[in-house]
Amino acid sequence: MNPPPVHTLIRQRLQEIANPSKVPDLQRFFRTGPGDYGEGDRFIGVSVPLQRQVAREFAPYCTANDIRSLLNDPVHECRLTAIFLLVNHFQKSKKNPEAQRLYVELYLELLDHVNNWDLVDSSAHKILGPWLENRDRSPLYMLARSGHLWRERVAIIATMHFIDRGDFLDTLQIATLLLHHPHDLIHKAVGWMLRCIGDKDRHTEEAFLQQHYRTMPRTMLRYAIEKFPEGRRQEYLKGLVS
Repeated sequence: MNPPPVHTLIRQRLQEIANPSKVPDLQRFFRTGPGDYGEGDRFIGVSVPLQRQVAREFAPYCTANDIRSLLNDPVHECRLTAIFLLVNHFQKSKKNPEAQRLYVELYLELLDHVNNWDLVDSSAHKILGPWLENRDRSPLYMLARSGHLWRERVAIIATMHFIDRGDFLDTLQIATLLLHHPHDLIHKAVGWMLRCIGDKDRHTEEAFLQQHYRTMPRTMLRYAIEKFPEGRRQEYLKGLVS
């Protein structure tokens, strides 16, 4: 008898370690109610550290088809475990650009299933960012203009990879595109990336803020200035910076 596929074993392992008592809190935290951004998402109650542990355990045996199957799963923990596996495979293929290309294509093919902020934030700057570092970055602008919440968040979060290397241009340009976005998950993401720029170069962040802070969403501003000295934070919050 042939052994079951690895994705089946991973699902079984996640079910074995699931804690159903955590499900109601997870559903509230990830806003799965009607009309919320995570509407209809399903949880079984596996903590993130345990999902990472499962991904490490099965990574040596997992194929791209196993990742595809898990990322198509309606259960959130299966999709996040798939993300951890995909990042692992992408990073371990660093010396094989063709293999990396296949993982990037898989990520983009299944991007509709990268459909909550934790899935985006665990992958965009670890897959798309490194892949596009020395390539045409226009795919990020297509995502930023897509009108799709999670693709837009992928676009801005992917630029964290560039920020870490002192390259701020794409972050600032995409931030400008998303400056008046209606959703607070984009406000938080843009503010977070601006704060990351400030960690590297406060002057660059403040130059952007001084141009836009009076019109950007309040949540975006608060995230962007979170690490500023209190006096400077208050100057921005009160509109006193010229």
